[in-house]
Amino acid sequence: MNAADANASGKAVTLMERWRRRRGRQVCDLRYRHLFEPYEGDEWVALDCETTGLDRRRAELVSLAAVKVVGDRIQTSQALDLRLQRPESLSADSICIHGLRGVDLLGGETVGDALARLLGFIGNRPLLGWCIDYDLAVIDRQLRPRFGFALPNRRVDVRRRYARWYRRARPSVEPDLRFEAVAAALDLPMLGRHTAIGDAVTAALIHLRLEREV
Repeated sequence: MNAADANASGKAVTLMERWRRRRGRQVCDLRYRHLFEPYEGDEWVALDCETTGLDRRRAELVSLAAVKVVGDRIQTSQALDLRLQRPESLSADSICIHGLRGVDLLGGETVGDALARLLGFIGNRPLLGWCIDYDLAVIDRQLRPRFGFALPNRRVDVRRRYARWYRRARPSVEPDLRFEAVAAALDLPMLGRHTAIGDAVTAALIHLRLEREV
């Protein structure tokens, strides 16, 4: 990174921090204002959700999971792993992917309760995930009407990060960016594919492997 790029990056970070502080002051519920403060620790939270479809404007949450990454450790024993009440848009097509039927969601969390637990779990830590923009778009669409804000946390898409790393390492070869293919290329296990907790943990593993490779 040259001096001009570094200066531009620094300005972008400063503007983002100012926006977060200003937006945080506008949040009426004092319990959530800390989410907009800059994070100064060394922890990450890997996040994933299963939904009723792929359209981020309409998909509803079926399950939601988050796991903390502290240093080079993934704290699976303390993970958040929630099933929600059956959404109206649950269909046979989505059940074929995530395997959660209506009967499996009996006694599940309400969307509001699940999101409140998620906010308490992640705090203002940075987030990572596989195609995380999709997950956050679905989550934010549910957060805004209930809590008055979208998640302000810094986030890293491990799929994009792997693609950048791979293209630097092998510029003449186009990477296979399927989740399973990336895990195999990095010699990592796939843990509970198409479960929120399994995909969150696998994303965390990819993140840690790339940290060692960079």
